[in-house]
Amino acid sequence: MPEIPELQHIARVLANRLSGRPIINVDVQKPIVIRLPREDFVAGLLGAEFQSITRTGKFLLFHTNRDSILAVNPMLNGRFQWTSGPDGVEKPHARTCFTLQFQDSEGVLGIRYIDERYLGKIYLVDQHNLDQVPVLNEQGPDALDGALDQDQFLKRLRRYRGQVKNALVNAKFIAGIGNAYSDEILFNAGIHPFTRISTLSEERRVKLYEAIQETLNWAAEIAASEIGQRIDSKPRDFLNVHRKAGEPCPKCGNPISEVAPNRRITSFCRACQPN
Repeated sequence: MPEIPELQHIARVLANRLSGRPIINVDVQKPIVIRLPREDFVAGLLGAEFQSITRTGKFLLFHTNRDSILAVNPMLNGRFQWTSGPDGVEKPHARTCFTLQFQDSEGVLGIRYIDERYLGKIYLVDQHNLDQVPVLNEQGPDALDGALDQDQFLKRLRRYRGQVKNALVNAKFIAGIGNAYSDEILFNAGIHPFTRISTLSEERRVKLYEAIQETLNWAAEIAASEIGQRIDSKPRDFLNVHRKAGEPCPKCGNPISEVAPNRRITSFCRACQPN
């Protein structure tokens, strides 16, 4: 699942290459992910231009010159892929849901949305109706929102009594953190993922807040460097513990543990993150 570090960079790349270029073709191949009629989707985008592309939580928001917003929630496997240019893949992917083509100064620039499991959700709404997009209008502050300072974080955390990892991946608590980076954050904070929030001292709660900021900013730099213009890639090899079961912990050398309660893989070091 793409999370803040990847999506933040992808939004910048898309904005740099697509902003101000008219959409000259909209081809819908698998409309299952699009949450409005095919003809409305095509009519709403054909001839439009993206003025800016931003990220909030795990959503990408494409702001058009028609005062509408294309809101993309890629969920587990959704991703964009260039169809032309040096980073493009001309051969269509079997799970391509829709393709957009733009008028570029050097010809036609194309991009496709791919979803291996068709779990993503695509909306096209008036900018004043963005609150009608499910999940988006329910999520809490973005994990890297400057307004989410330490005091605000601690205040929000007091509302939760369950396991700390469940809170981190809950978009209603804070948005943009998923399974992979919640593991990394908790490793850096030295907190066992199944620790109940009610048992965390104030000091450890502060450490958790600091680990969120440090981990996401650290990962964002690396993700941007490794992804470059290949926006369909999702580098994760640099992570310390996530999906590293059996490998030595980079801090203590003990093997990384991995469990999957409720089919959500959780990776952690039992020595550095005691329960």
